[in-house]
Amino acid sequence: MTVIRVDGRTLSPAEVRRVLAGGPVTAELEDEARARMAASREVVERAIREGRTIYGVNTGFGRLADQRIPPERIGELQVNLLRSHACGVGDPLPDDVTALALLFRANALAVGRSGVRPLLVERLLALFGAGVRPVVPEKGSVGASGDLAPLAHLALPLIGEGRARLGGREMPGAEAMAAAGIPLVV
Repeated sequence: MTVIRVDGRTLSPAEVRRVLAGGPVTAELEDEARARMAASREVVERAIREGRTIYGVNTGFGRLADQRIPPERIGELQVNLLRSHACGVGDPLPDDVTALALLFRANALAVGRSGVRPLLVERLLALFGAGVRPVVPEKGSVGASGDLAPLAHLALPLIGEGRARLGGREMPGAEAMAAAGIPLVV
């Protein structure tokens, strides 16, 4: 079994080729990346505790950027953001492409500048290692940011929504998470 060490800095073409080759590959978050992510997350949490405004975290988006979201509804905002951006259409991406998307997103977040919890990356890597492949439609974009729709579809199973494939069978995201023994992100 090949283990890819995700640190936000050193994902190599050779590791990508291993994933594409379809052999047994898993990935683990490095402690240094986990620490960077935790520090970044603390900056966000401190800002929220201090009542500061953070676009898209405790505000609306676009024209609603001046609308503050109460602290007790921030989680709801983030779930609704995923739902609203999961607007792709068309055939699903192949499983190897989705596997790489999970790995690339985890690696990008492991840089430690996004303010996300390390738990999120750990769960993305759990999906990757367990063979859970979110169903991501091949077409879709939101405004000028063409990655938002596919990334939203990629994340939906983490909250028990969307669809995923496991063992070649498509099923609801929550069912795939449960079958793989991966807890939902809440």
